[in-house]
Amino acid sequence: MQYLHNIGTYFLMVLEMFRKPTKWSVMKQLILKDIDDLIIGSLGIVAFISFFVGGVITIQTALNINNPLIPKYLVGFATRQSVILEFAPTFISIIMAGKVGSFITSSIGTMRVTEQIDALEVMGINSINYLVFPKFIALMLYPFVISIAMFLGIFGGLTACVLGGYSSADDYIIGIQTELIPFQIVYAFIKTLLFAFVLATIPSYHGYFMKGGALEVGKASTTSFVWTSVAIILLNYVLTQMLLS
Repeated sequence: MQYLHNIGTYFLMVLEMFRKPTKWSVMKQLILKDIDDLIIGSLGIVAFISFFVGGVITIQTALNINNPLIPKYLVGFATRQSVILEFAPTFISIIMAGKVGSFITSSIGTMRVTEQIDALEVMGINSINYLVFPKFIALMLYPFVISIAMFLGIFGGLTACVLGGYSSADDYIIGIQTELIPFQIVYAFIKTLLFAFVLATIPSYHGYFMKGGALEVGKASTTSFVWTSVAIILLNYVLTQMLLS
């Protein structure tokens, strides 16, 4: 029953997020700050992980395709499929659940502990709209982060392929272009937008409704990471079954 109550509270929070909006002059500054914190601040770690994991995917693929009858361009093909379909949208989102999700939960949770949220309510401000909506809008730019992850993952694979001598750059590029289905990219960005919604709302829920003091802020951040990751993985399964089957 407690889980059903929490789910109901979560959906009520999502609805409340769009009610009684904060005036635009204030909201604009909040959105720009959240874009800087959540999107621009994440580009470095996303770029680093994407480049090197793309290289690892390529190396593992090349080492497992050692039959001379198998064309070398399949290394590029397999890397492209792995990066676009799963690594960039799904696993980067789980990493972001740790970085962005924990930041959102701790920042809102700290405001709850220090009674800043109560002060907003006293002033007649819709605190959920004020705190959660800018993060929701900022994370609508999340596909931009994932597109960078896709590019760097494939480029990292190319670099590893050439430096390791597993295949030529021409063969790798032919593999990237082979049997490219545009809907697979659309599928990846549909997933990304839904994951962005999850990344904005579940950590906000755990921060907004937390109780206790500073110690509980850390516990709430851990809990939000776990549940955000679970939601992303389950959503990934459902969307894959719906869109690709």
